[in-house]
Amino acid sequence: MSKPLLKIDNLSIGFKSDKHFISIIKSISYSIYENEIVGVVGESGSGKSVSSLAIMGLLPKTTSKITSGTITYNSVDLTSIKEKAYQKLRGNEIAMIFQEPMSSLNPSMRCGKQVEEVLKKHTSLSKTEVKKEVLSLFEKVKLPNPNRVFNAYPHEISGGQKQRVMIAIAIACKPKLLIADEPTTALDVTVQKEIILLLKELQEDTKMSILFITHDLSLISEIAQRTFVMYKGEIVEQNTTENIFNHPKNEYTKALIKARPSLNERLERLPTIQDVMRNNIDNKVITALERAKKHKSIYGKNPILEVKNLEKEYISKTGLFKTIEKFRAVNDVSFKLYEGETLGLVGESGCGKSTLGNALLLLDQATSGQILYKGIDITNLSKKEIKSLRKDIQIIFQDPFASLNPRLTVGEAIMEPMQVHNLYTSKEERKEETLNLLEKVGLTKAAFYKYPHEFSGGQRQRIGIARTIALRPKLIVCDESVSALDISVQAQVLNLLNELKENFGFTYIFISHDLAVVKYMSDQLLVMNKGKIEELDDADVIYASPKKEYTKKLIDAIPKGL
Repeated sequence: MSKPLLKIDNLSIGFKSDKHFISIIKSISYSIYENEIVGVVGESGSGKSVSSLAIMGLLPKTTSKITSGTITYNSVDLTSIKEKAYQKLRGNEIAMIFQEPMSSLNPSMRCGKQVEEVLKKHTSLSKTEVKKEVLSLFEKVKLPNPNRVFNAYPHEISGGQKQRVMIAIAIACKPKLLIADEPTTALDVTVQKEIILLLKELQEDTKMSILFITHDLSLISEIAQRTFVMYKGEIVEQNTTENIFNHPKNEYTKALIKARPSLNERLERLPTIQDVMRNNIDNKVITALERAKKHKSIYGKNPILEVKNLEKEYISKTGLFKTIEKFRAVNDVSFKLYEGETLGLVGESGCGKSTLGNALLLLDQATSGQILYKGIDITNLSKKEIKSLRKDIQIIFQDPFASLNPRLTVGEAIMEPMQVHNLYTSKEERKEETLNLLEKVGLTKAAFYKYPHEFSGGQRQRIGIARTIALRPKLIVCDESVSALDISVQAQVLNLLNELKENFGFTYIFISHDLAVVKYMSDQLLVMNKGKIEELDDADVIYASPKKEYTKKLIDAIPKGL
């Protein structure tokens, strides 16, 4: 075999804790060859991103260090070169696409200028040639209307378009090695597929090597030739992607594969990483007969919520003469929601999912139409009546960290809505209920006294769920509430939501761009496209035989694994 382009040999990385360095990466070794796509998979905290930052020479210098091992790129040991030499390589021969394009792009600079920066640093092109090259790159990464994007600020383009600008920056100098760190996280399933196809096309065109980092094994199957699996700072398995999928040897790898909801069957409970590794899997499948029986009970009652001809219009003034433009985000939407049901709500970014959710929660007033909750139109309620209704209709937010007050302890955060709605007669009763809720969502009582930053993402989402259910609502809107979570944590939270639904009789509107998750959770599925309902039917029926081309496109874009 030819000499590797990149060779990691017994690399260990430590992070400072007090006066000592604790090993985060433990003696990992792997190679990447020219013209090859290698996948790295593992959960948050497994060391995927830390090891990639070490390759780029971007580890925080005061709090971390390489404690042993070498990183050899094109026969050069990167662990021993000076910063100036690294700057010549970085962005030029080794480039990186970061996970979050919104925070990686400079919000105060136009997109075109940000790509120009890289070309000015590493090439001798003239000003005119640089702009021409940027527009050419924007065409290469399939950005619509490259001239508009060139002059746009990051907030003026969509998430998928921002990620394409990031890719344009990364490939501007035709690097030999591209590191893609979770480049499709939080993107729609269709945009995700487009980004994967784009990276494959660019790789075939330029013959560069790609290190593709993700927590989603089925996504790796779409792009990588070889894959290695990381767990707690170590590489626990590496092989061809096909062998990793079809003949996994390590228990952790098997667990990652099993924790993702299947499109072919609906398990009563998703296996978590811990379940698989302890060989404690409940493989009980919900049969079509059981599902039909449950639906007969749900749909035999009156609806808890009925939406009639709902519309939400936004008005903006554009141009020099402040021309008024109208944009209809929700367009003549009607549906019924029944007690004990989970209604899945899917569609691409901008289709109106979250706008509809906000209108139902009365966080954004509908332009026209009716929202009947238990037969009463709630669109014209007084402030006092809305406050009372808030107890019945709640939301679990997408980002549990942003939605929790960092200054309040977890206990205070959960008790706060109880106090607002005058639940329970004393602080002691509220505390007792909060301690019970923490146990119900799988946290210890000690969590009561801690702050949000002391918990992992999955634990924070559990805290967010505890706060939501503290009011014993009847209807809960789950707005992308598992999209930022690892596969195994996602499985834990989905199991929890289903358990709580059974125990408390909750009704869910489950909004997500992850169609495999929505299928697993939903009784009925509502597909939205450009503000309108594209399709509404039983979730299994829609997945088995979608009637509309748009729905087929969404389902075809789901990573299927090998």
